[in-house]
Amino acid sequence: METAELLKRVRKVEIKTKGQCSQLFSGEYHSAFKGRGMAFSEVREYQPGDEIRAIDWNVTARMNHPYVKVFEEERELLVMLLVDVSASCMFGTFRQSKKELITEVSAVLAYSAIRNNDKAGMLLFSDRVEQYIPPKKGSSHILRIIRELLDITPVDKGTDLVMALQFLNKVMKKQAVVFVLSDFMSPDYESTLRITARKHDVIGIHVYDQREAGLTDVGLLQVTDPEHGNLVCIDTSSAAVRKSYAERYQFHHRQVENILRRSGVDAVSIGTHDNYIRTLMTLFERRTKGR
Repeated sequence: METAELLKRVRKVEIKTKGQCSQLFSGEYHSAFKGRGMAFSEVREYQPGDEIRAIDWNVTARMNHPYVKVFEEERELLVMLLVDVSASCMFGTFRQSKKELITEVSAVLAYSAIRNNDKAGMLLFSDRVEQYIPPKKGSSHILRIIRELLDITPVDKGTDLVMALQFLNKVMKKQAVVFVLSDFMSPDYESTLRITARKHDVIGIHVYDQREAGLTDVGLLQVTDPEHGNLVCIDTSSAAVRKSYAERYQFHHRQVENILRRSGVDAVSIGTHDNYIRTLMTLFERRTKGR
């Protein structure tokens, strides 16, 4: 992509997603995600109702009056975006492709992180690690994330979520909030996802397109599997074919939901036709109420 065109697209995504973040996410992101633990803040005089185990006996002895330790939540989080850039994510028939949807959602999440003084990083994956950007703060860092999302040309076409999760587990030593943005067309990832969810706070964002869920009657249709290159001719005028196609997608959709639930992962599904801001807000509100 030419530099001028890339910068123009980066600016377009920045304006759209930064505005949506400012307008809709005030307070919700902060409430939805916990800090990494409790850190010592100060000591103050003991008050009726304070726990005895909170008494700072050294200060109490010096002051000849009971004092207690006060702790507060460590707010700074590490936010990691695991972004699927496989060939299947290039598909889209409505407002945008799955890749474009993932780019905008990733940008909104990244801006939400820096607004709350958190660090944001990103791992782009196909069936290999395409690029890893360690977590950092700052607007310029978020612009880099957007630029890489827009400009990435994956080396491989397939999807290997297991490999991506294993890489994350190796490089992220501290607990992080991990958003997995993918269509989850990857085999046998449940056990690895479960291991990752024990260490990190994992949220699955399942992206899809309406035409993946069902076909319309347009006669003979020639389609190509973007990840494997297989060419297939489908008779969409057949009600049985359309039914079989829809059932296969519903099976995949339920399978993804079940795997994420069994792995202890929060999850939402977002279509290329959806208002993703509303869906993310619902997710954040649900997490806030569950705390």
